[in-house]
Amino acid sequence: MKEFWRTALSSFVGTFAAIGVFSIFTCIFVFVGIVGLIMTSTKGTNSEVAKIKDNSVLVLNLKGSIQERSADDDIDFQSLLVNKELPTIYSLQDLIDVVKEAKHNKKIKGIYLKCNGVSVGTASAYTLRKALNDFKTSGKWIYSYAGSYSSLDYYFASVSDSIFINPQGGLDLHGFMQVIPYIKNLLDKLGIEMQVFKVGTFKSAVEPYILNEISDANREQTELFLGNMWNTYAGQIAESRGIELSHLNKCADNLLMTQSTDYLIENKLVDATCYEFNFDDKIKDLLGLDSDDSVDYVSVSALKSNINGSKTGKNKISVLYAVGEINSSAQNGINADKLIPLIIDAADDDDIKGMVLRVNSPGGSAYDSEQIWAALEKFKKSGKPLAVSMGDYAASGGYYISCGADRIFAEPLTLTGSIGIFGMLPNLKGALDKVGVKFQYVTTNKNAVFSIIDPLNTTQRQAMQDMVNRGYELFTSRCATGRNMPVDELKMIAEGRVWDGMEALNRGLVDELGSLQDAIDWVADEADIANSYSTVVLPKPEEWYEVLIREYEKRLMTKVFGNILDDTFDYRNTLKSIISQDPIQAREYIEIEM
Repeated sequence: MKEFWRTALSSFVGTFAAIGVFSIFTCIFVFVGIVGLIMTSTKGTNSEVAKIKDNSVLVLNLKGSIQERSADDDIDFQSLLVNKELPTIYSLQDLIDVVKEAKHNKKIKGIYLKCNGVSVGTASAYTLRKALNDFKTSGKWIYSYAGSYSSLDYYFASVSDSIFINPQGGLDLHGFMQVIPYIKNLLDKLGIEMQVFKVGTFKSAVEPYILNEISDANREQTELFLGNMWNTYAGQIAESRGIELSHLNKCADNLLMTQSTDYLIENKLVDATCYEFNFDDKIKDLLGLDSDDSVDYVSVSALKSNINGSKTGKNKISVLYAVGEINSSAQNGINADKLIPLIIDAADDDDIKGMVLRVNSPGGSAYDSEQIWAALEKFKKSGKPLAVSMGDYAASGGYYISCGADRIFAEPLTLTGSIGIFGMLPNLKGALDKVGVKFQYVTTNKNAVFSIIDPLNTTQRQAMQDMVNRGYELFTSRCATGRNMPVDELKMIAEGRVWDGMEALNRGLVDELGSLQDAIDWVADEADIANSYSTVVLPKPEEWYEVLIREYEKRLMTKVFGNILDDTFDYRNTLKSIISQDPIQAREYIEIEM
């Protein structure tokens, strides 16, 4: 029946397809052709090594989003499609590598942090800030400037020797929060019942569909990990600024964004004010330049072109990225069908001496998580070391695929655990009744009617719950075996509960606090190849034209059919997304606002 309903929904707009298909694909190929010419004409320059002059300054323009991985051609296609400025996109590792290069490059004298509203996950921010702190051990300086500082901007800027702000600027530092939209009342009005089956008192991913407010268990776990993360985050800022954490909290509670820059200076949150066009003079003073001299600023891309991998050799370590939701039917995210062959190939490749699985995922399909886990177990049987490096999230299914590693690394601001499973099946009978749709059945068996257009009966509900229970038992047994602890002990920290990196370390869910590079170094040591190896980063990024065609087609289809179907188009896409998911999920998505 799931397939029937999916087909019925698709057929609803099928009669309109012929109207736009030809024009859509004509536009796509013309557009791709034009961009192809642009890419062809500029691609050759990307591989050239930029010349760095003496007495130069690296500019880190913290703007837009820092991605887990960068695309092959480093083009922001989202911006391209809406005719906006085309910023170069860098990955977290790109920025860390460039900061490390700046530390050792004698021609680079310091870093200018240009803070323009950066967006990045908490653990990734922690990793990049750690690299900036390490840069300062070279004796070189960091200066920061912003018109106004967001919380993330200020987190990075706080490592600086001096923080400058526009005289009319502000600082938005107010603590962490998690905003959870509860939509049960909306579903009730639409006549949609979400039939939920779960294991785990703290498994909160389903709460917005079945409750109208946060549960006590969810509030308990959220207060703990948010508090721990804020204490780490704010504690680092306070230490760098030479003030007490209690004083910083007092300032944060005083609605900093509304305070004057004089207040910020008095409370040692910034050092001085100036207009941006005067900031060059501050840099010139540091470099010993005259007022009429110019500063040789170096971009990230220019310094990146100067980086030659310091590690070489026949021996290789595979760095395998598992980023996004675990869902083989989705184009983006972790596709088990594509990831597993890479794991098996690495196990069979004699040149691959070990693997680091980089996980940044809130989870997803329980079935796909198990398949990836099994492939990683096969890799371990090859005798090669396997480490996991956790990013912002490695929760639920993200932890499932991590738990069997020989060693697990996380950052203090990583969110992990959430060892629990749920199943969710919408009942659309009420919604269909509202619009006058009624189904009649002729069946051969008593449970032949098992669909989203009728409520489940008692037998079907129990069968679904039993299936979820079996999934939970399998999940917890995998984790207990991987972490070498009794199942009963593992279950005490499971129950779907989310832990920050520090708490996860204390409870044995991870082995060490550290970065991706720390995980690579560990694998190299275990494989006894620390002095001679190179890394192989997989999966390979999509070709630029594949990304472009997909994004452009999606936008055109949305525009054409969105106009035809008006408001129902968004609802149809949402419903289609729900129906296409694996019914059993190991997922926990938490978005923290700073």
